[in-house]
Amino acid sequence: MAISSGDGSGDTSENLSVYRLRWVGYGLLLFALVDIVHSFAIANPSDPRFGINLIGQFVERVVVPLLGFALVFFGEFYGRKSPEKLALRFLSWLCLLLAIAYFLMIPPLLLQTFGLKSQVNAKAKEFETAQLAQLQKVEDQLKSSSPEDIRKIATQLSAMGAPVDPSKPDAVKTQIEGRIKTMRAQIPAQVQQQVGQFRGLTRNAVKWTLGAIISGVLFIYLWKSSRWAR
Repeated sequence: MAISSGDGSGDTSENLSVYRLRWVGYGLLLFALVDIVHSFAIANPSDPRFGINLIGQFVERVVVPLLGFALVFFGEFYGRKSPEKLALRFLSWLCLLLAIAYFLMIPPLLLQTFGLKSQVNAKAKEFETAQLAQLQKVEDQLKSSSPEDIRKIATQLSAMGAPVDPSKPDAVKTQIEGRIKTMRAQIPAQVQQQVGQFRGLTRNAVKWTLGAIISGVLFIYLWKSSRWAR
């Protein structure tokens, strides 16, 4: 866009649009700041995915500050007052700091993702082992149980989420054996469900890693292209 160098009294509509774009840029930077504060305010440090999700939010919303900086720097020094020139120097260096910050997000993002993978796999294995051991215990008890013991086993199995009618002792054993078989067959699917939740997080981590790299490169470009402000 051509920008005339008049004394200000004869600003064309094109020159006035420069000011509008800059104000939009400042507004976007304020939105980005509010968004960052809000992200920290609602974050839950006790969540194992706290760091990963926080980095993901910063990467997902980076378009707003990138566009804000680009609009604020538009037109270089045209029509700038001294206080704004000082602010531009700060914003130019801030672009470099943000570039470094986004590059520094990558190692913890990858480390936490793989660390969480180990935790998820360990918990899934622990769940599978515990469930199989509990079912095996019930099965062993069933083999050498009296009718009264079978009723107690039926109560235990019901507490595990597999209701069995204890009012018919003759049929209880058969019911219990069927329930045990069903529950044992369901365990692999339950384990896969737990592990499957992590796969989605892994895909997001890969996307956010690429996003952090692109964001860092773009912030460096903004810093270099705003050399005039420093």
